[in-house]
Amino acid sequence: MSKNDEISFSKLFWYVVIFSIIGLFVETAYGYFTTGVLESRKGLLIGPFCPVYGVGAMILILATYRYKDSYLKVFLQGALIGGIVEYVLSFILEAIYGIRFWEYSYMKYHLNGRICIVYSIFWGILALILVKFAKPLIDKMIDKIPKRKVIEIVLLSFLILDALVTIWSIITYQNRVIFNKTSKGVRGKIEDTFFSNEVMLKTFPNLRYKTEDGKEIYIRDLI
Repeated sequence: MSKNDEISFSKLFWYVVIFSIIGLFVETAYGYFTTGVLESRKGLLIGPFCPVYGVGAMILILATYRYKDSYLKVFLQGALIGGIVEYVLSFILEAIYGIRFWEYSYMKYHLNGRICIVYSIFWGILALILVKFAKPLIDKMIDKIPKRKVIEIVLLSFLILDALVTIWSIITYQNRVIFNKTSKGVRGKIEDTFFSNEVMLKTFPNLRYKTEDGKEIYIRDLI
């Protein structure tokens, strides 16, 4: 295996960052062309990231790169692994935030609304693009980043902060809209300013809340 083929922790981190950004633009464009509505598909409040794509791409590369000489194996492995990753992440994100970021019940051949055959095929195609084209190019770009370790520390710190702020904002949004609970004092002012309904609706327009009877409703419909 050549040096460019090696998959280090540093490169895995950059895969997550880069494909979280690329995934956001792809998801936004796909949403626009399929629904005619241009809306935010972000996964974090502050930065331009859609982490499910970053994590998914990183795992796809790890799982399929060994089969890089076979288009069929890369596609099939990518479709399977991508579907599993999406399903598991759906559970994890719902456990953390208490809501769903995506739902496929309206599509044919879905599994509990968490994954569907169409997106599994997309994952397979994505695996082919990643392994055959994207990884070699991105590896060269990563190797040329100046002061890479410093940038990695700053980026990682920002992502952790962004994740924590996102959790805080969604809990605030949910408490305010669904349970009619608001904070007071300095915390209340911060939440009203940075996590207002307008900000949250613009950033996360498709957040869903699961009621006690298992029914999912859009939080935007409760405002």
